[in-house]
Amino acid sequence: MTRLLDYKWNLRQVMAGREMFQTTDLIGPLADRKIRLSSSQVYRLVTERPERLSLKVLMALLDILDCSMEDLIEPVPEAGAGASTKKAAGAEAGIGGLRPRRARIHGTQ
Repeated sequence: MTRLLDYKWNLRQVMAGREMFQTTDLIGPLADRKIRLSSSQVYRLVTERPERLSLKVLMALLDILDCSMEDLIEPVPEAGAGASTKKAAGAEAGIGGLRPRRARIHGTQ
């Protein structure tokens, strides 16, 4: 059976590790590398997971942040790929083993 993989985009975390806390901190360094993105485009790049990304932008990010591709893009199992994935998702959400109990109705006599 083929494994289904997705990815986690870690740009915000990598930036924070480099003391870059504003999304606009990337505009200047990208422009120095002849990549012109608006502030809203950079904001979306940092805060959202990109579905498409230019290799030139990716290479510029790797250079600016002095990191590897594995630091920015982390492969993860696709959501819904199995029961173990659902358990892990519930644990991350803070639910853990807590589940509501079924209500019991007792007849009055």
